[in-house]
Amino acid sequence: MTPSTIALSVIGGIVGLGSLLGFLAGARRQMNLEQWTVGARGFGTVLLWLLMAGESFTTFSLLGASGWAFSRGAPALYILAYLTLGFVLSFYILPPIWELGRRHGLQTLPDFFQRRYGSRTLTALVALIGVISIVPYLQLQITGLGIIVGVASFDGIARTAAMSIGCVLVSAFVFAGGIRAVAWISVLKDFLLVFVVIFVGIAIPVMHFGGIGKMFDAVIAAKPAHFVMPGSTPNLGHGWFISSVLLSTFGFYMWPHQLGACYTARSRETIRRNAIMMPLYTLSLPFVFFIGFAAILMLPELKNGDLSFLMVARDSFPPWFLGVVGGAGALTAMVPAAVLLLSAAALFTKNFFRPLFAPHLTDDQVARGAKWIVVAISLTSLGFAVFSSSTLVSLLLMGYAGVTQFFPGVIFGLFWPRATTTGVTSGLVTGAGLVAFFVLTGRDPFLGLNAGFIALLANFLVAVVVSLATPAQRNGFEPED
Repeated sequence: MTPSTIALSVIGGIVGLGSLLGFLAGARRQMNLEQWTVGARGFGTVLLWLLMAGESFTTFSLLGASGWAFSRGAPALYILAYLTLGFVLSFYILPPIWELGRRHGLQTLPDFFQRRYGSRTLTALVALIGVISIVPYLQLQITGLGIIVGVASFDGIARTAAMSIGCVLVSAFVFAGGIRAVAWISVLKDFLLVFVVIFVGIAIPVMHFGGIGKMFDAVIAAKPAHFVMPGSTPNLGHGWFISSVLLSTFGFYMWPHQLGACYTARSRETIRRNAIMMPLYTLSLPFVFFIGFAAILMLPELKNGDLSFLMVARDSFPPWFLGVVGGAGALTAMVPAAVLLLSAAALFTKNFFRPLFAPHLTDDQVARGAKWIVVAISLTSLGFAVFSSSTLVSLLLMGYAGVTQFFPGVIFGLFWPRATTTGVTSGLVTGAGLVAFFVLTGRDPFLGLNAGFIALLANFLVAVVVSLATPAQRNGFEPED
């Protein structure tokens, strides 16, 4: 058999096994809205950890992190910093959010805003911003899937075909099994990803340089400025680094699919244990950086840094192992794509369409409608992936900075009873507007800082000032008199 056939067979076997787990996860369970979106709130510590790790470690962890290490250098280390701090923050804010979710039947991030602030307009705005932010993020996963399968199969399958097959499989098991399908596929995905990353991250420096230390000696000798701020960039200095770490820390669990996953937990203690365990997963990321650094000397003519991990692996290992890398990478794209699809469909149907246009819909009707929205959003994102443009890059940058604008509303909703609907809405509109302005006009970074962080500061300021200037209102989380 040809190398392409061998690699493609291994990739197909791994993806097929993962998809089978997804279909079996929903078997013999009635997929009502509660089961489909939050798994009936029954996930224990291990399953929750695998689910949240599956959502957190996406194609960016495999392709983007190594690509940034290859092309940007020191600024890439912000990834390690914000992930660790994000897990610390989750220890304090996710348990009370889970408790409110259990008490009031919350299933999505906009549900939190609806219950706390009592405004359909604010809820719909949160849902709309969430969906708009998710679509380019989903497009990134689909594009990454095509790159991974294409390169790992020695171009044995066209990227468009790989992306299309992946979209069909992801839509199908989300349609059938909901969040439980995503969690069970994460079991296989996380095991394979950790094995591949650690093995390749150690093997490449040893095979080509004689060890990790010797690899760093060689790369530092060749590009010494690459390892100090701002690395191989003109403007990603210390101000950008600190502001990006803070922005990403605050925004990490503001992604609707990330915060929504906490509602699946069995108890508050499950959430806390998960926050303690999640940093263990981050230990695998330095090995991804090793591969990107090694590629600086191994592939000096490489133009697209995002290909560094796969191209180094393809030049170093036999076809069957490259198939394992490709299969793990494909699942790394499919798992977050699945939960992004599920979250976007639930937000659009339950929190945007129903309150504004069809308040008479029951939860069962919402669940059925959301499943078909999965198909629509999947096709939309596939179209973006096939016919991508620079505009989508701007939208992706807006995505992370955009969802972080939910942070003031969530924090004030938990800890500041004086926050009002008008104040939080004004802050959100201000923050989201500034993000759009900075990113779409090419002003990110701005004054050496992450533009999204500047927008977040303005969001906080406006929310506080307007809340103090408007009459106090009842907190929707307080019990009725």
